[in-house]
Amino acid sequence: MPSDKTKAPVEWTQRRIQSIEVGFQVIRAMEAANGPLPLRDIAAAAGMPPSKAHLYLVSFVKEGVAFQDPVTGHYGLGRFAIQLGLSAIRQLDVVEFAREELAALQRTAGFATYLSLWGDRGPGIVSKVDGERQGSLAVRLGYVLPLLTSATGQVFLTYLDESETMAVRQDEIAAAKRDSSDDAASLSPRVTSTKDIQKIIETVRHQGYAMTVNSINSSFAAIATPVFDYSGRIVATMTVLGSDKQLAGPRKKPTIDALMAAAHRLSERLGAPGRGAKGEDKIKPPAPPKPTRAKSSAGR
Repeated sequence: MPSDKTKAPVEWTQRRIQSIEVGFQVIRAMEAANGPLPLRDIAAAAGMPPSKAHLYLVSFVKEGVAFQDPVTGHYGLGRFAIQLGLSAIRQLDVVEFAREELAALQRTAGFATYLSLWGDRGPGIVSKVDGERQGSLAVRLGYVLPLLTSATGQVFLTYLDESETMAVRQDEIAAAKRDSSDDAASLSPRVTSTKDIQKIIETVRHQGYAMTVNSINSSFAAIATPVFDYSGRIVATMTVLGSDKQLAGPRKKPTIDALMAAAHRLSERLGAPGRGAKGEDKIKPPAPPKPTRAKSSAGR
């Protein structure tokens, strides 16, 4: 006869799923309204007693999904719900718009091209076009790339806020310190310190792109550059992948030019500032503040 311990995981999983579904009835009630509603109306629309609806609303208010008007006591969708909706719209837009640019870039450069978005575990590939020169290596949709040692990851490392990448950064540094095998070291340089990370960020900001060789597979190289939205925030990364002999050789510059031009066009479609009259790059968020530089500039 199975013990209570073996039954618990199934029961808890079922209970958690049911709780989420019930909670979403409350969210849908607020979403369908034209403005904030009193508790009794939300409860009626969600098909539950007001006391039960109130428990969900308290949690939603705490997490920013809902808010309560301090004057009327009515409830409406909160700041996080708005941010979540805008984020979903931005992601749908960038993936849809990127398809045309990825295909055009592949025709121009001949290499595999792909678009990556940031997720909890790092940058994941969401769209791709296989290349004529990619050889035996093919990346799959949903593949999560390393943050510190892939070109795609290094672009996100550079332009995302440090708080967003910190968890993945710490995990990869810890893994790199544990793995001292020759095989791991031969694929790509290990990143094990803050100094290594700062060097990557400075290089990517200076160049406007990241390039890695032998990062995810021997004899292959990747070049990546950021895609920005109307606010100047990075929303995606465009990457080309191919043989290291070709990408690191005579085809490197024309490929980088084509990649950056495609990323600029995509950024502009998302509302980011365009290039200046002389072609200079205006789509560059300010570098992170450095105390030493701030002090010297203040003394001018």
